[in-house]
Order: sequence, then structure tokens, then C-alpha cells
Amino acid sequence: MQVIPTIIEKQARFALSHYPALDHTRIEFVFSRGLKRSVMAARPKVSSLFGKRENRGYQILINPVFKLKHSFQTIQQLPDGVLIGWIGHELGHIMDYERRGPWGLVRFGLGYWLSRKYIRKAERAADSFAVNHGMGRYILETKSFILEHTGLPQAYKDKIAALYLSPDDIMGLIGELEHENDPQRGETLAKEEQTMQEIRGRV
Repeated sequence: MQVIPTIIEKQARFALSHYPALDHTRIEFVFSRGLKRSVMAARPKVSSLFGKRENRGYQILINPVFKLKHSFQTIQQLPDGVLIGWIGHELGHIMDYERRGPWGLVRFGLGYWLSRKYIRKAERAADSFAVNHGMGRYILETKSFILEHTGLPQAYKDKIAALYLSPDDIMGLIGELEHENDPQRGETLAKEEQTMQEIRGRV
């Protein structure tokens, strides 16, 4: 049900494995230079918006390069964990979209376009969905990469710091989940680490 460019398929599949509810959801990953202020963006496909919910489709638009202060970096140059976290965040948006009806998605789009406060709420919801689906370590890795990267423009870092969950917020959510799911934590982390090693060995 997903269409994924080969160059990011292993990382995208790994992120998707944390969202079993999306196994049969139509998601297309598309490289696009049309994103001016974002690296990735998840959007419902307008053509499927008012049809049956089970036929609804989404796109995750991905800028193939992002601008540094004095150069550019391609998406495939990102560390695996950072790319997985970025994709995981966008899948969090899709989880949010899935609980909304057609007009709810229209209102979401208007709110996101018109209100910075609404953007903050939506981005933090996506982060929370990702953390609650076991992607906390990857979301944290992505956030740390952005906030600590010396080559990224300060304006972009400021936007991320203002609108998204902070590393401390993420650590707090992870701690709550660890407390709730402690008996299964070791086994889950071991499986994830094995899969990450396989990804690194094949990319």
C-alpha cells in the first residue's frame, strides 16, 4: 500500500514498522523541491479526501536536499537514525489525519495555514504520536541533529525549538512509556538495534 523511493526504502519501512495501524494505508513518498521551508511534509491526497475513509491516500513530500549556511546536504547523507526519526514524525501526522473526517482535515489545513499556535499544536501532536509508537529515540536523534547542527540556519533551529517538542519533553514521554512497558523494553530495544545494524550494513 506504500510507494517508496528505493534510496530511502529501508529507513521508511523501518519507521512504518512502528505503525501497524498504517499497514493498509495508501502512503506515497515523493521527492519534491517544492518544499521551501521544510524538509518533509505529510499531506492527504485531495483527490481521495471525500471518498471512503479506507480509500484515503497520503503523500509524504521530501525535499531531496536541504540548505546549510554555506552548502547543501542531500537527504541520503543523513544518519539512518535521523532519517528514520524524520519519517516517523511525518507518519505521526498521518496517524493524526486518520482520526479526522474530511471536513476535519479541511479545518486542520486552514488552521495550520492561518495560526502559528495551531501549527505548534499539530507538530507536537505528531511528535507525541511517534514517541507513543516507540520511536522516541529516533525523534530525539532527529531533534538533536537539528538543534546541534552548526551548519543549519539559526532561523530554522529557532522554528523547530518553538513549534516542536523539546528534547526534554521527548525524554519525559519516553520515561513515562518505559515505566509503563518495562517488562518488554529490553526485548524491543534489542530487536530495534539488530534491525538498525542490518539497515546500516545494506545502505
